[in-house]
Amino acid sequence: MHHVIQAGIRRNLPQFALQLLTVFAVGLTIGAERNVVPVLGRDVLGIESVLVIGSFVVSFGFVKALLNLYGGKWSEAYGRKPILVAGWLVALPIPVIIVYAPNWWWISVGNVLLGVNQGLAWSMSVNAKIDLAGSDARGFAVGLDEAFGYGGVAIGAWVTGVLAAQYGLRPAPFYFLAGVIVVALVVSVLLIEETLPYARAEAENESDDADADLPFRTILKRATWGDRTLFAASQAGSVEKFVDALVWIAYPLYLTTAGLSVAEVGVVVGVYGGVWGVLQLYTGKLADDIGRRPPVVAGMFVAGVGVFATVLVDNYWLWLVTAGVTGVGMALLYPNLITVVGDAAHPSWRATGLGVYRMWRDAGYGFGAILIGTTADLVSTEAAFYVVAAAMFLSGGIAVVWMRETHPEFGAGGNMEIQASSLFDD
Repeated sequence: MHHVIQAGIRRNLPQFALQLLTVFAVGLTIGAERNVVPVLGRDVLGIESVLVIGSFVVSFGFVKALLNLYGGKWSEAYGRKPILVAGWLVALPIPVIIVYAPNWWWISVGNVLLGVNQGLAWSMSVNAKIDLAGSDARGFAVGLDEAFGYGGVAIGAWVTGVLAAQYGLRPAPFYFLAGVIVVALVVSVLLIEETLPYARAEAENESDDADADLPFRTILKRATWGDRTLFAASQAGSVEKFVDALVWIAYPLYLTTAGLSVAEVGVVVGVYGGVWGVLQLYTGKLADDIGRRPPVVAGMFVAGVGVFATVLVDNYWLWLVTAGVTGVGMALLYPNLITVVGDAAHPSWRATGLGVYRMWRDAGYGFGAILIGTTADLVSTEAAFYVVAAAMFLSGGIAVVWMRETHPEFGAGGNMEIQASSLFDD
């Protein structure tokens, strides 16, 4: 690869398109588990506790969180491609495990592998797109990444719902999953190119090098609490995952109990994921045009309202509407939280900084699943919806107070003037 390295989506379109295909496959992989697995736990494996059913999301969340953290760090040492390929290799046994699982703990093991796959493959795909796009189109690149990823989640949930309704909960939906994983692995090995040189070229062009080579611990600290904006982004990212955990665990259980079929639940979950997915094509670009902060703050409150409204209505069509509203909120906040962190981090440690943010964000699956499962077991499944809505409103309030605008044009000056605003001075 001796050609001149120039960032830009159009210049790097073939590779950018392949990275979109990769993240679509990552979405399909997780979507395939979105709809069928909680019902499988309750109806086939006889699990009664929502916390135990939620345990597969807990294992997934914490494992993915850890691999987000280290995946970013490793990709700066070894490159993006090897980490991507490793992510797909780890996914190979997942369908086999779910098809033959004699009890719920097997499925939790399968989900540990899913967490590794998502942590490595999705992290690398988003880092590669940010590398290729350059700073001008970063919001749009992340919006595209998340749109294709969550479009994949929506389609995966819908397809497996249809297959489960037609052929039963096992094994048919997971044959589909196996096909996706094999294709993605082949594409990653044979067609994807390394994008680390783009990040290195961008780092060389940054004028302010005081922030360039920070040790891992310093980045971890800064991206967690050392910087107010990054703290606001990390806590918002963590709490918005409560919503996704709720959709994953509680929606299928709550809605099937309320009288919907597994196929109908697949449509409701698919509408949430689909609206979230498609709208990110627009909301990522929106943040390039009006700034990052307004969509993030609006999204926290809109998603909270959507969750709250879900337990206030009692009708299939109205559930489609509340799922859509929740999806709108997620589309507004989700890609733009990543972009805030991408803006605020120096290119030389951006993948690591994003890894720290994504660690806290995906740990929200674990925290959320524990909160949702405990609330559902002690009070009711319905109460879990109220708790998650309240958490979103509170977290949105923190973002209003502490998150500053990071867009180079709309913020208070460039990328590096933010370090003075420490929450807790050393």
